[in-house]
Amino acid sequence: MMDNQQLERQGSAAADVIYHDAQLRVVRTGARAVAMYGEIDISNSQAVADVLALVHADAGDVIVADVGGLAFVDVSGMRILALPHLEVTARWLWLCNVPHNLRRLLTILDWDPVSALLR
Repeated sequence: MMDNQQLERQGSAAADVIYHDAQLRVVRTGARAVAMYGEIDISNSQAVADVLALVHADAGDVIVADVGGLAFVDVSGMRILALPHLEVTARWLWLCNVPHNLRRLLTILDWDPVSALLR
């Protein structure tokens, strides 16, 4: 688990924090973009889903989530990140800067098309 000082050092000063808890910070980095820093697990995965849905509703189009700052994501978090992609024609969330450990988890879970998740 990340402490508050670690979370505070992450993210851009120009970005808008749209969600923050003891483990995770989500910042809006553009009209259709967010960045995530920390950890997603069962304790905050629903909040992440809600935040992503709000950004999507506001943007009205595909949004990009930079997940390069995520140190850990459990299966509940992976569901939140992958569900918008299960129907390729309806996908509205693209992941970028996906760390090796998250790519590996997507592959292990055999979520297809994994390539459609990544930008």
